[in-house]
Parts: sequence; structure tokens; C-alpha cells
Amino acid sequence: MAKDSYKSDIDIARGAHLRPILELARDRLGIEADSLHPYGHDKAKVPLDYIEGLSSRKDGVLVLVTAMTPTKAGEGKTTTTVGLADGLNRLGKNCMAALREPSLGPCFGMKGGAAGGGYAQIVPMVDINLHFTGDFHAITSAHMLLSAMVDNHIYWRKEPRLDPRRVVWRRVVDMNDRALRSVVLSLGGVSNGFPREGGFDITVASEIMAILCLALDVEDLGKRLSNIIVGYDYDKRAVRAGDLGAAGAMTVLLRDALQPNLVQTLENNPAFVHGGPFANIAHGCNTVLATKTALKLTDYVVTEAGFGADLGAEKFFDIKCRKSGLVPSAVVLVATVRALKLHGGAHEKELATENLKALEAGLPNLLRHVENLSLFGLPVVVAINRFPTDTDSEIKKVQQSCRAQGVSAVLAEHWAKGGEGAVDLAREVVTVVENGSRKTGKEAFRLLYEDSLPLAEKIEVIAKKIYRADGVDMSKSVLGALRDFESMGFGDLPVCMAKTQYSFSTDVSKRGAPSGFRIPVRDVRLSAGAGFVVALAGDIMTMPGLPRVPAAESVGLDDKGDVVGLF
Repeated sequence: MAKDSYKSDIDIARGAHLRPILELARDRLGIEADSLHPYGHDKAKVPLDYIEGLSSRKDGVLVLVTAMTPTKAGEGKTTTTVGLADGLNRLGKNCMAALREPSLGPCFGMKGGAAGGGYAQIVPMVDINLHFTGDFHAITSAHMLLSAMVDNHIYWRKEPRLDPRRVVWRRVVDMNDRALRSVVLSLGGVSNGFPREGGFDITVASEIMAILCLALDVEDLGKRLSNIIVGYDYDKRAVRAGDLGAAGAMTVLLRDALQPNLVQTLENNPAFVHGGPFANIAHGCNTVLATKTALKLTDYVVTEAGFGADLGAEKFFDIKCRKSGLVPSAVVLVATVRALKLHGGAHEKELATENLKALEAGLPNLLRHVENLSLFGLPVVVAINRFPTDTDSEIKKVQQSCRAQGVSAVLAEHWAKGGEGAVDLAREVVTVVENGSRKTGKEAFRLLYEDSLPLAEKIEVIAKKIYRADGVDMSKSVLGALRDFESMGFGDLPVCMAKTQYSFSTDVSKRGAPSGFRIPVRDVRLSAGAGFVVALAGDIMTMPGLPRVPAAESVGLDDKGDVVGLF
């Protein structure tokens, strides 16, 4: 089946034949109806007590999908993840995808939806891109409950005495709203509290989002929530959510959100969609719980890490794998000819025209990602996500360059043909995984840095080895904060870099594989509950703004009451 040129993603999704989710779960995963919590006919949550009963089962094979540095031309990481899962199922492999949930911010901003595209989508597409099962609302509510309890604690002068000048807990909302980046709180008189400066982040940057995505069970969730540092007292001692008595109520709000969400692909293959931290400002991976559950239920699991491999994949390895013990068996690196030409200097309005010179100039971006992934000891397969305007000569050029680098580059046409268009890619992945061409599991896999390395040096390692920077610039206050974190006992935590996704550097204009730059780190934040330190590099914002023409202007309801304009 080839995608009709006039059909949008939402039109294709609306025309899909969805199997009842309870039927799909029973036939494909062996989960009976009374073991699920259905959300209508096409979505369900898998309860934690059922997941606990899977512990004795053998794990399947985990495959990570990542990408080259993203551009406006598109790479199709989620689309490839879905297409590969469908392709593996066509080869007779029992496979499911494990993806992140979309944020409302990008849906109504400039990125659009995040459920795949063409004939490689997860459905119900509209529900997944909007309110879904309410997980993001629960995370926002739990976060804002803690925010309210912080200011209430200050108002009533409770012990431990939280210093209003040293509150580090910001508020969140799942929307792009630049006006909320910096705000003044508690104006209007004595009854409203003590005025202080504050601000909002987008929900996907919330530490609670990260905690949900890394928690192993309800008990672990509660412990992590309790360990959140909201600020410091007048003696500069840390004050935690547990000190405020907030962790129990927050856990209650997140109880259902912790359960993985089961949906399906257009080809009626099962998929988990659960959790959704951004990879440019957070750790960019779906929940550990959903990934581990999928590995118990199927033979193959295809998951993704957000944005380019320098962000999402590095954090997948150095944060998610480090914390959970997960180890992928292979990595699929997604690239498009269009994006490579853009990295090579082609004008974005001329990407439909063959341009081998620009393509060759852009290939170093892809090859640098290939080299970086080799640092982790895992085999890599490049997926060329084909666009209709790609020429045979351009595709051949990419394949030759990858072959010279020692990796295979497989043409994938899942956007137009669904799983059928990803069979060759699936076959190559199976060959890499099952034909003994690599060491297995932890024997091959290695992290980028050791836990014992000082925090500042961890940042240096990421900047030099992954971004290929000459070094890192950190002010005395940043270095002092890192030393303070270490003195508090957090020196063994991994680092989560917050940086633009559009370049290896912090300058979005430096495309391709730039060199001769440094990484300026302007601030660091301790996420004690999640278990990592966030380093904010360049001018990255944890609250995005809307573009001049936001996607929201095109979204609405038609005469039948159906959603239109959503990707």
C-alpha cells in the first residue's frame, strides 16, 4: 500500500481499522480482559499487579531507534520506530513498540503530533496527541500540588524553615507559554503570602515526569518523590518534598499514570505509549516500566530516544540504562536525504531537487553519530527513511558512505508502505541481533563515563566525546553548585544535558559536523528524586515559546465534529 499524496496523517489514522484493545491484548499479548483497565474501546492501562506477575519471564530483545541531528526537513524517528515494529511482525517476530507520549506544547506549537506518520502510525492518533489517558495532566497536578505546598509551608512558617530566597522548585504547565518563564508570585498583600520570584517550565521538563519515567513501582515512585529537593533552609540545608509531607498525595495523583498505556499500530500490532520527557531539556525516553513490561510480553521491543543521537541516545544509555539495567541489542540510526542536504548547505526550498554536492557535504553529520554510537559498544544499522523526491543516486551515495564506515544503510519506505516498506530494515536488524555478529548484552555495552567521575568532568566528557567540543565554559557559580551537589552526596549521579537539538554545538546555525567550538554551561539543577544533574547549555529554555504561526491556528473541528489540522 502506498500513501495517497492527498491524504494527511490524520486522514490515514481516521480510516484505520482498529481492533478492540481487549481483544488485541488477549490474542497478541496473552493478557485477559479482567487484567486490564480499558479507556474506551481502543486504549487500556496495564495494572501494576499484573506487571509484577511477569517477573519470572525471560526478556525479549531491545532495539533502540535514534536519529541524526534533526532539521526542518524531517527525519522520522517515531515513524521508523513504528514501521520497524510492523516490519518485524511481518517477519514473524512477536514485536511491540514502546514510545513516548506527545506533549500538548509541540502539538499546538511547531512540531505537530508525535504518533508517527503516513502508514507507520500508532492509533488512535488524535487521542494520543491530545489528552490520551490523562497521564500528563496527573503529572502537572502532582507537580503543582507540591508547588502549592511549598508556598503554604513558607506562609505558615513551618519547620524546617524554608528560605523563600532559596526555593528551587518551579511550576509547570503542558503548553508553550514564554510569558510564564519568569514570574513574581504571591502579590496582593499579606494574605497571599511572601512575594518572591518564580517561573514555569513545560510539564515534560518536570522532575516528576522524569521520576515517573524512571520509577520501577509505586514504592520506588514514592521514594523518589519524597527525595525531590524543593529548596534550602536558612542554614542552606536541603528541604525535600518528604519534609513537607507532600509525597503521599503526589503518589496518589500519579497512581494510575504509572500504569503503561496499551494502544496499537495501523497494522494492529501492540504498542506501549507511556511517559514523555523531551530529549533537549530532559532525558528523552519513555518509561522504564513500559519498556521492561514490553520485554516480558514479546520477543522484540523497538523503542526510541528523542531528537538526535547526541541527546536522546546518549541519555538513553547514560541515564536510563545506567539506572534500570536495560541493554539494547542494536541501534537503528534514522537519516533522510533531505535532512543531509540541509546540513550540507542546500536551501530548504530546494530539497526536492537532486543535489549530490550538498548531500556529500551533509554526510559528516550522520557519520559522526555513527562514530559516537560505537563508543557504547553496540552495533548500528542506518535506516534511510525515504521521501518521494529522493533519487537513486542520492540513496546510493548515503549507502556507500555508510559502508565505508563499516555499517549498513538500509532503504526504508514504511511512511508510504507501512510494515511492508520496513521489512528489509527489519531483516537487517534481525541479522545483526541473531547471527552472532556481536557480543551479547552487557558484555558489549559500555557507558560513556563512570559514576565516580566528578560532575564537572562528566559534563566535559559528554561535550568532548559526543559533541566534539574543544571544552566547556562554566562560571564560578556553576562550578560551586556542582561542588555543593557533590558535598551533599550526589557526585555519583549522571548528567542530563539541556541543549539545542539542532546542532552538536549550542549554536543552531552550525549544522553538519562543526568543530572549533566550546559548550557554555550557564546553570545546573539538581534532580535528586529523578537521580541526575541537569546542565543547561547555551540559551536553551525549559519553557518553549510558540512560533509566529503556531500549529494551533490550524486545529479545529469539522462539521462532523472530527478534529482537523492535527498533523
